Amino acid sequence: MATRAIDEAALWERLSQSRRVPLEPDWLGEAYSPGLSSALCSAISEQLGMLGPRGWPVIEALIRRHGNRPDLVHAAGLCHQAPARDWLLSQLREKDSDAECPDLPLLEALSCWGAELTLTELERILEAAPQATRLAGLELLRFKAHQLNAHTLLQLCAPALADWRDPVTIAAIRLLQRRDEPCISDALAGLCRTGSDAAAAAALKALGCMATPRSQELLGTLVVELSRPQRRDLAMRQLQQQFRNR
Repeated sequence: MATRAIDEAALWERLSQSRRVPLEPDWLGEAYSPGLSSALCSAISEQLGMLGPRGWPVIEALIRRHGNRPDLVHAAGLCHQAPARDWLLSQLREKDSDAECPDLPLLEALSCWGAELTLTELERILEAAPQATRLAGLELLRFKAHQLNAHTLLQLCAPALADWRDPVTIAAIRLLQRRDEPCISDALAGLCRTGSDAAAAAALKALGCMATPRSQELLGTLVVELSRPQRRDLAMRQLQQQFRNR
């Protein structure tokens, strides 16, 4: 145990000097071992991922040798290489489609490649129950949204908008507020009426950011309809802000 501690201390020291003395991918590959602490494995994998095209061949070799360890999957996503993307997608699609929940490390590694996923794949991810999985799905959807019409986007976001956990609902609201279609404004206005206080506040601010004729009309309606003073006051502030910015 003492020898391992000394070895790990030496590796940490070498990693800490990487800005002054760049690390070679082959050296990192030789240093990596599943017997190291999880923190050190993650640090080595991250260094490999940051090496981009030079790091991917070593990451790929380590995956073949040690399997789909979460830190290596993360490194594959971090390197932003097309072969790594293809490998990650193949892993996601090879998983049993009847599994209760998609593999979270794979989803997180694929985050910037959300545009490559099919609607069926995104729907399955966003319907999964765990909070972390839905948040990962929304991040994937963020890179797919520009390919979708407003109604399809709303349909995919529906489980997140109905989620009882505020971080999920708020993440969906922030994704939707980038679009200015009336149907999205209507959906956000619905959350102002029926959502939690945190979700309603996020939806009211989103309507204020959209600054379209429909969002202004809805804010005016909400000022009259909302019974909770805090929500009504926020709706009024958002509406007044839009008129001041004209």
